[in-house]
Amino acid sequence: MTGLDFFGVFTLIFVALVIILIIMGVKSIPQGMEHTVERFGKYRTTLKPGLNFIYPFVDAIGKKVSMKEEVMDIPAQEVITKDNAMVKVDGVVFYQVIDAAKATYQVRDLNKAILNLTMTNIRSVMGSMDLDEVLSKRDEINLQLLRVVDEATSPWGMKVLRVEIKDIAPPRDLIDSMGRQMKAERDKRASILEAEGKRQAEILKAEGGKQAIILAAEGHKEAAFREAEARERSAAAEAKATEMLSAAIVNGSGQAINYFIAQKYVAALQQIACADNQKILFLPLDTVGIAGAIGGISELTKEALSSDFMKPKSRS
Repeated sequence: MTGLDFFGVFTLIFVALVIILIIMGVKSIPQGMEHTVERFGKYRTTLKPGLNFIYPFVDAIGKKVSMKEEVMDIPAQEVITKDNAMVKVDGVVFYQVIDAAKATYQVRDLNKAILNLTMTNIRSVMGSMDLDEVLSKRDEINLQLLRVVDEATSPWGMKVLRVEIKDIAPPRDLIDSMGRQMKAERDKRASILEAEGKRQAEILKAEGGKQAIILAAEGHKEAAFREAEARERSAAAEAKATEMLSAAIVNGSGQAINYFIAQKYVAALQQIACADNQKILFLPLDTVGIAGAIGGISELTKEALSSDFMKPKSRS
């Protein structure tokens, strides 16, 4: 082998070695991932997304960690509440790694650690509550679990975003008891509403009766007032007639007395004819008195007409 051939072979080997070193030293990290770098087994740094360089044969990729939000299902487990009721509960945890080095080197199995920690805290939180609180305060349970689990996992370089209880399943006999209790409660509310409706109806009925009595009393009062006013006007008219009769008598007119007596006579005769126990009325009772009364009325009319004609007419 000549020197030229040896140099060509050496150059070829050197170029190949350089290419191998470049390939081993250049690392491309995809978005959403981070890689830990170990030098002789010890953590040195973390490679971020993009193009990175390491020392070949000295540095090595330790672990590839996803920095995306992860979802973990919590399997169903039985929990005993404070009032000794057993329920079956499952849930879901949303978390995200924020420090790849801590997530890699602070805990051996991150997913298993999160799962066991969450299940333990579910039993602790729900075991300190009554069954009614467990069934009605799900949001409060979620918030309490989130606070406890996030605080416990913070040294592992991760952030717990949400902890949600998916399903709470009481035993069948307990569900039946709750159904009967709910039905009894609804029947109770229905009875209360019905009684309240009857009470309101009675109150409205009594109020209506009260208003009717008040209105009737007002009507009687108004009628009595009108009747008294009518009697007062009748008495005033009677007094005026009596005054005019007295004036006529003073002036020497005897026919006025006959008219007054005839008027009373006719009114008395009308009352006799309209009486309920009056079946037969014999006429004439006193035709002479009636004729005299009519004659008195005629004389009064003549005197009034003659007095009008005797008055002097005014000249235009």
